[in-house]
Amino acid sequence: MTRSFADRHIGPDSGELARILDTVGVDSLDALAESALPSGILDAGLDALPAPVSEHEALAELAALAHANTVATSMIGLGYYDTLTPPVLVRNLLENPAWYTAYTPYQPEISQGRLEALLNFQTMVCDLTGMDVANASMLDEATAAAEAMTLLRRAGRSKATRLLVDTDLFPQTKTVLATRAEPLGFEIVEADLSGGKLPEGEYFGVIVQTPGASGRIVDWTALIAAAHERGALVAAGADLLAATLVTPPGEQGADVCFGTTQRFGVPMGFGGPHAGYLAVRSGFARQLPGRLVGVSVDADGARAYRLALQTREQHIRREKATSNICTAQVLLAVVAAMYASYHGANGLRAIARRVHQHAADVAAGLGAAVVHGAFFDTVLAQVPGGAEAVVAKAKSRGINLRLVDADHVAIACDEATTDAHVAAVLQSFGTAEALPEVAAVGQGLAEAEAALTGDAPTPLADIETRTSDYLTHPAFTRYHTETAMLRYLRSLSDKDIALDRSMIPLGSCTMKLNATAEMEAITWPGFARLHPYAPVEDVPGILGLIGDLERWLAEITGYDAVSLQPNAGSQGEYAGLLAIRRYHLDRGDDHRDTCLIPSSAHGTNAASAAMVGMRVEVVKCRENGDVDLDDLRAKIADHAERLACIMITYPSTHGVYEHEVAELCALVHDAGGQVYIDGANLNALVGLAKPGRFGGDVSHLNLHKTFCIPHGGGGPGVGPVAVRAHLARYLPGDPREAGSHAVSAALYGSASILPITWAYIRMMGADGLRAATLTAIASANYIARRLDAFFPVLYTGENGMVAHECILDLRGITKATGVTVDDVAKRLADYGFHAPTMSFPVAGTLMVEPTESENLEELDEFIEAMIAIRGEIDQVGAGVWPVTDNPLRGAPHTAASLVGDWDHPYSRETAVYPRGLGHTRPKVWPPVRRIDGAFGDRNLVCSCPPIESYQD
Repeated sequence: MTRSFADRHIGPDSGELARILDTVGVDSLDALAESALPSGILDAGLDALPAPVSEHEALAELAALAHANTVATSMIGLGYYDTLTPPVLVRNLLENPAWYTAYTPYQPEISQGRLEALLNFQTMVCDLTGMDVANASMLDEATAAAEAMTLLRRAGRSKATRLLVDTDLFPQTKTVLATRAEPLGFEIVEADLSGGKLPEGEYFGVIVQTPGASGRIVDWTALIAAAHERGALVAAGADLLAATLVTPPGEQGADVCFGTTQRFGVPMGFGGPHAGYLAVRSGFARQLPGRLVGVSVDADGARAYRLALQTREQHIRREKATSNICTAQVLLAVVAAMYASYHGANGLRAIARRVHQHAADVAAGLGAAVVHGAFFDTVLAQVPGGAEAVVAKAKSRGINLRLVDADHVAIACDEATTDAHVAAVLQSFGTAEALPEVAAVGQGLAEAEAALTGDAPTPLADIETRTSDYLTHPAFTRYHTETAMLRYLRSLSDKDIALDRSMIPLGSCTMKLNATAEMEAITWPGFARLHPYAPVEDVPGILGLIGDLERWLAEITGYDAVSLQPNAGSQGEYAGLLAIRRYHLDRGDDHRDTCLIPSSAHGTNAASAAMVGMRVEVVKCRENGDVDLDDLRAKIADHAERLACIMITYPSTHGVYEHEVAELCALVHDAGGQVYIDGANLNALVGLAKPGRFGGDVSHLNLHKTFCIPHGGGGPGVGPVAVRAHLARYLPGDPREAGSHAVSAALYGSASILPITWAYIRMMGADGLRAATLTAIASANYIARRLDAFFPVLYTGENGMVAHECILDLRGITKATGVTVDDVAKRLADYGFHAPTMSFPVAGTLMVEPTESENLEELDEFIEAMIAIRGEIDQVGAGVWPVTDNPLRGAPHTAASLVGDWDHPYSRETAVYPRGLGHTRPKVWPPVRRIDGAFGDRNLVCSCPPIESYQD
């Protein structure tokens, strides 16, 4: 019998599922649903979803959608450029499950590969911007600018509330800045700052960009000095390719740099995902939002990498966190870093010179029509009354230019631009004769790639002002051949545990299968080479896919409208709360500014609420983990007039279905508030219940959890926001339009990875999605039943059931033996497993989520490993091994640790083969031992160690 896609996505077969259900104590998946979920919210209908198709049928449909798009030569610019991704990076990184199925490196000992790659990214950004410290990527350029704005206010001494912005900032960046500024009470003042002078008034910060939207290059040294004299800090947007030639903002005195690394080998993808960046002077390192990779040492004194400083600060500082960002863009940051490694400084400089030469050729052909004399890649041409005709003529030649207004056209050159493209552009202006004979258009990308193999063009004195060196570290000088790069990528991925090796049983993060058929389309040119601002007639295929996805997600969640713009779960939270805020303001309820949040909630909830100007009030939870409705009633009474909303997660962050959820929603609605249901745990609801039907007004969804977009080492993510009809008008709009309340730089956010979710839903169908949800619940309950006697399950719902995850309580064990959750997490690496989520939402616990993708054999392997670890803990408790020297405290064990003297009370074999040499599970060798986190924070190093350390 032919197996369906759903059969291959869901791990347990019918026989295994029967054994799982028998252990759980139910006789069918339907009986499990009735036992675990409140009967009042069960709502299984997914009538609007199409019938499922096979993998080949889905790929054929995707191919048709991609073919419907017109892949024109894009010369639109505005931060999005065609790029030539080296094939060695496409095959061995972007399309490699060892990279894209990895999780956020919270367990650094088994994440050294991606941590090293991210350290390379940080070094690349620092070198090219002239700054001291960079983080490990942002979501996109516009949101990086927004984070830069709040950093300027937070880190500066000025108490002013006004921000000064140059008129030549990208329009989408201006819009996102305005969205973020308004709830915080910031006033944005826009002015032409190219003259180096500030308008009158007090400002806490200034934001400029080079090159600007018009293409002009400005030396900002005088302006930055003037701003500093007035007590304002300065953030500069910097194009990293331009920075290989032009003096970078860091050398001009800027305090912060932001931007995107998209043109470093990451396809435009109709808007994303792309790795933004944020870099600062050394004094502001502890103010950086997001993730920062640092250098530390392991238990043997060897160099090791880890996330430093503010990692997961939202869970500690909550509404006082510097940002609500939880995910990054790790996979794309790694691509950008490896692109820089592959080309090196000379290669990047050659690419930049060639890009600028093409722009210079355009300018030479246009003569007096060119508006700015200093430019890098973008030429602004003045054609009074003729701009639309020029753009139309270029369009007829297969080239998209940017219509600025009726009198101006912008032409952006990039790595894929050829002499033939230049000629076609000039023909569209009617000036083709100004250039010598050029090659035929058909040479296209082949010509661009071939040009990079020759000598670099002659330096261009008009803009080449940079004198400082960059990318001199061995990470950027060793890997210029394909053999070297291939082996480097393999060596890094071998240091990590990803889903291609092992189950990753992380609670709250849903590390499920990312099927090959779902992933295949993301590198197809019909999706990957689309500019997000391409003419609408060019993109009917991807718009059709987006329309399908919006309808399907609305059906699955029970909401009326969906926006796919938020490019992370945190951005979805922000967009949802922003919609609630604007709804109240439109009704004249500007006093409604209080957000109720249960004490168990994700830390990003509180941080997001603070970002939209809401006051956070914490609602207590009962001993069983449920929201305390008595305390909720008291909080509603205390804040009735000011109540804006409540944020809850369902099933709860404690991993149970709260049976009073409908009553909770009604209490808030009766008081005039809105209900935000965090979609982080939607994998336990799809096909069973719909938050938009049982009381939610708005939810964000994590497509990188429930809907199979891979985590990619901690990003990309997609966090669509879904709302009831009365909030639909408040969803984020087009970022090119001022006042649209956009939250990301592109209208559809990270559009190039939406085919993954489209394919998942298309191949699973309604029945498959429901079966996946119930299997995830069954597997979690199976683990809970089998491990409860060894590690007590902290929370269960009615009938003793958990949802799709369970919390194992180690607090009593730690008190009795001294063995901690950290010890168990690190020891699991010796058994070949990634650890569950540690100490969230309760300190001293492990949260386990198996997902529906793991078969019974893998579940049992994990369970047996945990039982064996409990046996080791008992040995410590019995005094056989001291608490300071045992296999758990010594974990993880490297191959190197076996060499030489062995001065431990346990054997080498126990250390590295805890279940015996005859056990068939492939051995994972962690590359480093337990990492000293405190050392890394005290001795903060966030870029590649000096060359001497490699020589040593």
